Amino acid sequence: MAVTRYPMNQMTHRRALTCALALAALTAACGRSAATIVVGSKNSTEQAILGEIVAQHLEHRLMRKVTRRLSVGNTLIAYQSLQNGEIGLYPEYTGAIVTEILREQASNDAPLMFERARGEMRRVAQSELLDPLGVNNTFVGVIRANDARAGAAVNMSAAADVKEPWKIAITYDFQQRYDGIPALTQYHLPMAAPVRAVEANAIYRVLDEDQVSMIVTSATDGNLASAARKILTDDRNRFTPQQACILVRQPLLDAEPRLRAALAELSGRFDNERMRRMNAQVDVERRDVATVAAEFLAGAGLK
Repeated sequence: MAVTRYPMNQMTHRRALTCALALAALTAACGRSAATIVVGSKNSTEQAILGEIVAQHLEHRLMRKVTRRLSVGNTLIAYQSLQNGEIGLYPEYTGAIVTEILREQASNDAPLMFERARGEMRRVAQSELLDPLGVNNTFVGVIRANDARAGAAVNMSAAADVKEPWKIAITYDFQQRYDGIPALTQYHLPMAAPVRAVEANAIYRVLDEDQVSMIVTSATDGNLASAARKILTDDRNRFTPQQACILVRQPLLDAEPRLRAALAELSGRFDNERMRRMNAQVDVERRDVATVAAEFLAGAGLK
């Protein structure tokens, strides 16, 4: 049986075209909002905590599942994973970007380091370095709180003014850093023996056993939450600034319009003391990373 086909009138054609365009726009919008978000981190307790905080926060704000690839490796491995699109964002430190990724000479000026890292990540990595979280994981000196010099040694400069010389231990990693021992020597600390290098897992043991009287370690190390230890800050800013920021691929920001605003809520929410306590909860108290992250978000009013 033959079917008679009638041509569309102009009004019907316009309606069909309008519907088609609306459907296409809706499909495109759904495609953008459905972009897979993969949060990564480097392989340290602090990085895993920060990565988990970011992931949970995005799940709360965007109301959908976020994939985690935490503890993927060191700086270069995490950065390569970002470049390959295996992860979409991860926490990174300004000093690590400048010295390890860009392989440039570091500056002691924290704002300058941040702007350099941000500009180069935009240029060479098509990625955005968001405003600092508030953590500066640089190096500090640490002594026992019951050391007779603890009252006078309020920072690294003051430690150089005490009469009794120090026995200092550092990690092998610190020994190999170009900004490690050269920066430490600028304080001209009185020394009772040459600086001793030890494995990272032994650095607190040699201090606690009185084999040395000072160690140099990361400012946000969870072991520093103990009242038995006193932190000597880098008051002359000799060590490379290591401001923690979120590094995110620009294509992901373009695909998910709500992502930038959600991540911006985390900027400035942290400080070294709070980060130190969270690291201690995981490393010392053996608490679950996800639980520690959830408690941080609740305490910050972000949950």
